[in-house]
Amino acid sequence: MISVDQESFMRRIRKALGHAPDVSRDGRELFPEGPSAEEVQILDRISKRTDAERHALLEELIAAGKLINLTVIPVPDLAAATSTIAGLVDEKVPEWGETKSVAAWRHPLLERLNLAEPLGRLHVPLRITAPIDPAADREEEQAARDRQRADLIAAFIGVTGADFCMADTATLVLRNRPGQPRSAALIPSIHIAVITRDQIIHDMKELFALLRWDERFRAEGLSNYMSFISGPSKTADIEATMVHGAHGPREVHLFIITGPTG
Repeated sequence: MISVDQESFMRRIRKALGHAPDVSRDGRELFPEGPSAEEVQILDRISKRTDAERHALLEELIAAGKLINLTVIPVPDLAAATSTIAGLVDEKVPEWGETKSVAAWRHPLLERLNLAEPLGRLHVPLRITAPIDPAADREEEQAARDRQRADLIAAFIGVTGADFCMADTATLVLRNRPGQPRSAALIPSIHIAVITRDQIIHDMKELFALLRWDERFRAEGLSNYMSFISGPSKTADIEATMVHGAHGPREVHLFIITGPTG
């Protein structure tokens, strides 16, 4: 039996969502078997997005990034991304200590960057966050997790991919998978994310329309964790002074490859 307080709470929720406050929604409406008319329009708009429209989204993302201290770096190809990332590694100074190391996801796009070669010339080790072997016994599994955790703690830069980036708020969307831990975007002082231009979407409505109904993403389903990252860590709870890096990376650099990556 629902208490008076619970019913009052539910009425407020319904009202906030634009529904009649005293009418419960049909369960089939809550868990539809197909996209709504609005979602069909959204998916159609995404699939038919022109080159000019994609460029406009990129410009919107760059502008939104400036407001949240996110550095957006469009590059024409993989080679340009690799050389620019290597330049950042060379230029930046570790927040703690003097030793440099970089941790990176095991990710198809990042593997094509071949970062190990230029970082090797800089004498900076690159640690890859490989998936934990499911066949390993408990002791081996724990040892592998400890090694990965130590690599991430030691790294001053973490390099990840992303699934999407929402242009209206310059927000990266990262889904947690084996070999792609969220900690790579959280523990190092500097986070570098690399995506392609076609991974830029407009907003949250486009994101969830794709995740729910586009077969490319629906087949995988939602992972047990999905991160939304809007620039570097921020806090202003002490004397209303904005500080970056108190609870996560102090810098976030987003590389967007605008040309082919094959």
